[in-house]
Amino acid sequence: MSLLRLARTLGWLRREQLVGQVVHRVHRALERPEAFAARPAPPDPGARAVPRGEFVPPGAQRLRAEAMRAGRFEFLNRSEALGWPPRWDGQGLPKLWAYNLHYFEYLFALPYEQGRALALDWIARHPLRRAQVGWEPYPLSLRIGVWCRYFLGLHGERCASDPELRAALWRSLWLQAEWLTGHLEYHLLGNHLLENGAALALVGACFAGADAERWQASGDAVLEQQLPVQVLPDGGHFERSPMYHARTVWLLDALAKSGSEPLAARVRPALARLRDALALLCHPDGEIALLNDSVFGVANPPAELCPPAAAGPFALADTGYFGARGKEGHFVVCDAAPIGPDYLPGHAHGDLLAFELSLRGRRVIVDSGVASYVPGEARAYARSTRAHNTVEIDGQDQCEFWSAFRVARRGHPRDVAFEACGGGFRLSAWHDGYERLPARARHRRRYRWHPEGVLLVRDEVEARAAVRGVSRLHLHPDCQPVLDGPRQARIAHPGGAFRVAFAGPGELSLEPSQYAPELGLSVANHALAYATTAPAVTGFCVADGDAPLEFDPATGARVAGSAFAF
Repeated sequence: MSLLRLARTLGWLRREQLVGQVVHRVHRALERPEAFAARPAPPDPGARAVPRGEFVPPGAQRLRAEAMRAGRFEFLNRSEALGWPPRWDGQGLPKLWAYNLHYFEYLFALPYEQGRALALDWIARHPLRRAQVGWEPYPLSLRIGVWCRYFLGLHGERCASDPELRAALWRSLWLQAEWLTGHLEYHLLGNHLLENGAALALVGACFAGADAERWQASGDAVLEQQLPVQVLPDGGHFERSPMYHARTVWLLDALAKSGSEPLAARVRPALARLRDALALLCHPDGEIALLNDSVFGVANPPAELCPPAAAGPFALADTGYFGARGKEGHFVVCDAAPIGPDYLPGHAHGDLLAFELSLRGRRVIVDSGVASYVPGEARAYARSTRAHNTVEIDGQDQCEFWSAFRVARRGHPRDVAFEACGGGFRLSAWHDGYERLPARARHRRRYRWHPEGVLLVRDEVEARAAVRGVSRLHLHPDCQPVLDGPRQARIAHPGGAFRVAFAGPGELSLEPSQYAPELGLSVANHALAYATTAPAVTGFCVADGDAPLEFDPATGARVAGSAFAF
């Protein structure tokens, strides 16, 4: 079964990924990084373009100078005493934690002299050699960008008049760019390759000379190839992750402010589309929807990247995300999207036909978040269908998830139809993720959103034999649910209260759940679970307020005597 699962996984990969995997492994086995590091750098060619100082510092910028000077570094909600300057080897630390240390994004919290000392220490004590985490292509790419923007942009005048730093910086950036040029992550593609290309394009734009022109040409070739792929026509990100979407907005904005007009012209059209789409995928609290691998505290807050979106329904049809926002602080986003590119589903979750909801400006029905990027029970749960606001059948996931980032067989949304109406919308779709099971089950879902804060959902499960279906609604940890009869619940939250009524054959219960809004952070919460034996038609209504609620999945709902039809 493991070999069959592997074959089902590899069958989706592109030829360039498969070739890249072989080349990557052979190259890694044969290369001699210490010999590469001994190559002499050419003389400093001087500046060509200078990054402009008004760009936004990268990431959430949570580290403070005082903590770092005291030797404490915190990433992924884990604090470590590393000293000042820190030890760079990352020994005994999770790789993603060590990656964050080598990104150097916290440099913007430090004044010039301390940033200078940190960079010189890294150059002296973390040289290029085998198994050095800071020289892997992804942290290498992010660090190149940070150093160019911090030293050559924000502190350009001081760096130019600091011959010791300027010489060390040129020598190190030359070596980093040369190493990265030979290690572009075509075996991974996706955001890794885009970061590789952006780093080379930026460092190439910053310096004069033949080497820099070669770096910029290499980076520009990646951008030319990848931007039309990774930025969809409607402005969505092709991995369907609002977190990576926000990161890409920041990245292209930084390139647009690189001081190189050809580079700015390359990214501006995609950047404008990305900004517009990101605004639509933000809750009233100003943070992103946690769809697929998404968490708070990694990418920049959306307010730093894009203006807020206007009220009303929206459709990102190419991406597969649909929803609406209201003036009262109501917001809903529905997922009728592919789990991601079929050849790159590493950041995918089992969330086909799921949704998130805010009422009165408060998140009340939430996605699972991501928990952690390391294999294990928490990661497996965060990706599972059980952890999302959709229907689980026979205890199985919509997709065949395995390891931390692998997917074998996977479901796809079908017949997606969206219609804006009366300030709200209708959305319908089905998916084939359960057709691999013996009963060949299908899940159809229909949404109807009313701007008064009333959401109607009808679920139809078709199957060739009896199956067990469970529809779950995961409540924000601030929500306090109370079952009110066999098919209803009243939920109090800091912004007020709302009611949920289920209908159709089934049984309602409360389940323990986990909400992971940040890496390394998992918070206990509750889920409403409505279990049924299918084939069956069921559904539910979520209504803002504490008024009496009646619901029929065939017609609609009555809330305090007012009718809300499908």
